[in-house]
Amino acid sequence: MTHDAHHATTRDDMATMVALLDAAEQRPEAVTLRQHSYDLLHLRAGDTVIDVGAGTGRAVAELASRGVTAIGVDVSEAMVSLGRSRYPGADLRAGSAEQLPLGDGEAAGYRADKVFHELSDPAAALVEARRVLRPGGRIVLLGQDWDTIVIDADDGMLTRRIVQARADSVRRPRVARAYRTLLLDAGFDQVSMEVRTGVFTGEFMLPMLTGFAHAAVRAAAITPEQADTWLAEQRDRAAADRLLLALPIFVAAGTGPGRG
Repeated sequence: MTHDAHHATTRDDMATMVALLDAAEQRPEAVTLRQHSYDLLHLRAGDTVIDVGAGTGRAVAELASRGVTAIGVDVSEAMVSLGRSRYPGADLRAGSAEQLPLGDGEAAGYRADKVFHELSDPAAALVEARRVLRPGGRIVLLGQDWDTIVIDADDGMLTRRIVQARADSVRRPRVARAYRTLLLDAGFDQVSMEVRTGVFTGEFMLPMLTGFAHAAVRAAAITPEQADTWLAEQRDRAAADRLLLALPIFVAAGTGPGRG
């Protein structure tokens, strides 16, 4: 689940964020990436898998459709409640990545999508992941690198300041590029790493770009006037089908020790 979704405090904020997430998650490349992450888990029918940062539960529902027991955990009780209403019967629970509501060795698979950049201690979360995974269980981590987001704009230097300011507002903006190291340090084997780049061109990205610009103003990286000018350009680009944002998504997978 994204940083912004965790900080959506009002009903309108939540509705806006969920609408943005829905639009992004329904794009063909996003669907393909999710399915790829499920394949990397190497699950068999009847296996238990935990989806950490489950949000509204889309991945939990999709995993369950594969014949496995899917459990979703999210730190936001509001998102858990929303997920239960959207996917009746889905097993969604409130909890944190550092204290998962599962027993030792209960899961065959662990998946976390856009979560680790918000954690204060990713290494501790991986200790917890190993606890809930059975011997030889699989783990898959997905997440964006906030420092390498690409936005097409006329003023490259201003855009660079906006992207950097937004990245600096995230607790761990570069953790995704460290997934491989984190998994190896946590004792996982057969660790793989790849990067998939999502390219977004629709006007539905304007709320995200607005958030980027406002974060830069709050950080005093740009002036309000610069933000207004930059956003006006992005709105014009969207209207003319010229908006482009490229988001690198790192995907790492590994196998827990003690296969058998």
